[in-house]
Amino acid sequence: MDHNLKPNAYFWQKSRRMAKNLFNRYIWLVDTIYRNGPLTLKEINDRWMKSDFSEGEAIPLRTFHNHRAAIQEMFDIDIACDRRRNEYYIEDAESLSAGHVRNWLLNTFSVSNMLNESYKLRGRILFENVPSGQKFLTPILEAMRENRVLRMTYKGYERTEPHRLEVYPYFVKIFRQRWYMAAFSTEQQQVRIYALDRMLALEDAGSTFVFPRTFDAEEYMSGCFGIMRDNTPVQRILLRVSGSQANYLRALPLHRSQEETETTDEGAVFSYYLSPTFDFYQEILSYGASVEVLSPEPVRSRMQEMTAQMSRLYGGKKRKNRIK
Repeated sequence: MDHNLKPNAYFWQKSRRMAKNLFNRYIWLVDTIYRNGPLTLKEINDRWMKSDFSEGEAIPLRTFHNHRAAIQEMFDIDIACDRRRNEYYIEDAESLSAGHVRNWLLNTFSVSNMLNESYKLRGRILFENVPSGQKFLTPILEAMRENRVLRMTYKGYERTEPHRLEVYPYFVKIFRQRWYMAAFSTEQQQVRIYALDRMLALEDAGSTFVFPRTFDAEEYMSGCFGIMRDNTPVQRILLRVSGSQANYLRALPLHRSQEETETTDEGAVFSYYLSPTFDFYQEILSYGASVEVLSPEPVRSRMQEMTAQMSRLYGGKKRKNRIK
């Protein structure tokens, strides 16, 4: 026992560690069966014994079934049994892969488990940092679960001073390694997008709100390229993409509406239905000369204006460095 801790604090911390370890075991079990297909209990235990979670002991049959029940309750994931072969599998695995939140949770915790199992490789597995989710994500999720009104101190890039306001948290979204919250602003009487890394303070306002039954987060963001949403209408956009870059877009689509409408030896033409907001133009510019906007004409013209501005910036005489 840590003698610097009071007995209640010690046992509380111990119970938290035990609960976390149990949760990681659930994730390991789901991920193992999901990735490897139907497995017998012996095959599951063979893999279990190779992990650091086992501590050299197999999973007892009763414990295994208790884990199955807990996983069903916590994640709504059914580990079913094929009695003919005594093999266990994820029932309705297709819906699991399509369930964005559950899939994200499983991916996140599965990677965490693999790192815990392979601690010697930690220096050889590199991740992008997502600092915006470290402080405010948990209280936002808790407020969403209970429909609690939040009082927020926020400083957008366009403001010189922080702004204090009350919001109804509707949903959260991660984009380009940053977390965002979509919330109804009581001040502006509309849903706005707030970056978590621009929040200075967040607290429970002491009241609740009624979440609109007809509100659909997926539908709300369906026409957005990333996180920006304004009055720009959704339209069909055609991009001509060079060969090597086309392969990247085939593997990782630019947007959920992506369709390949033409394929040639030089590359491909992709079609999108989205709102061409500033973050979309930024993305296209990042591909340089390997991506060309074919239509519609206003989007193509806007790209011409932006590339012309860049050409003027770099095409003239070299500017003197005025920084001292």
